[in-house]
This record gives sequence, structure tokens and C-alpha cells, in this order.
Amino acid sequence: MPLLLKGSCRCGAVRFEVGSHTPVPYQLCYCSICRKQQGGGGYAINLGANAETLKIVGRRNLGLYRAEIEDDEHPHCEISSGERRFCRKCGAALWLFDPSWPDLLHPFASAIDSHLPKAPKKVHLMLKYKAGWIEPAIGPDDDTFDLYPELSLAAWHHANGLWVD
Repeated sequence: MPLLLKGSCRCGAVRFEVGSHTPVPYQLCYCSICRKQQGGGGYAINLGANAETLKIVGRRNLGLYRAEIEDDEHPHCEISSGERRFCRKCGAALWLFDPSWPDLLHPFASAIDSHLPKAPKKVHLMLKYKAGWIEPAIGPDDDTFDLYPELSLAAWHHANGLWVD
């Protein structure tokens, strides 16, 4: 049985719960979308969850943001398929859902009220896009990637014995 994660926005207008087999907050994403939407420390931490288990209270207060994706190699912008949900009252970022992977939901660790396990090591990703003022605190066992990590959320949890059945 997956771990039940309970989360909310800052003002309490939106509350949610979702089941997660991958609840360890280990991935620090430094891309400009994550950093600017909910990563005051220069990064965001996204968890993995089962989209079909999502229950929401206060749905009418949800906003939707779909980011423009820019990168150095493609001068045009494209609109992300990722649906970033936030509270329209207080602006708190809550989760990301992408219809390209309809079984997955990615709650932001910053929105989770439940106790989360401490990560034994971290993965720093999208370092190519970190802001110049950010000095990542990279531990001796941490992994770093200019873009995406080698292991998915699920594979990392399995490899580290942290998958929740």
C-alpha cells in the first residue's frame, strides 16, 4: 500500500491527499520553471505519486499554469504539456501533472504536510539552468546532472531500498 501524503496550500483553501510509492524528497531541480514557481532556495523538490489516488478539497480554488519552455538550442518557445497546479488565493504551488504520463502526479515536497522520509543522498538536476547566485550544497554521495538524471523516481527509490509497497 502506498504512503498517503497529505498536502495543502499556505492559506488552507486547497487540501489534497495522494498515494505515493516514491515519497523521499531527494531530487533538487534547478530549472528556471521549478525555481521560479516554487523554489525559493534556487531549486524545487518534486515527489512521485499515483494520479488516480488524488483527492482534492477546495478544487474551485485551483489555478493552472503551463510554462513556456525555452532552451539554448531552440530559439522558439513551446508550451509545456505539464499542468502545474497552484492555489489561486495564496499562490502556493501544489503539484505537477502531465497528461503524457497519466498515471503519475508530482506533488511538490514544499506543499506536503505529512512527515516525509529524509533522503540518504540527493540528486541535483538541471544544473545547466541554475541561477548564477545559487551555490548548490552537494554532498559527497550526491549525484549531479546538467540535465536529467539516469534513474527515474521509481528506479531511484527501488535502487536505494526506499520503494513503499
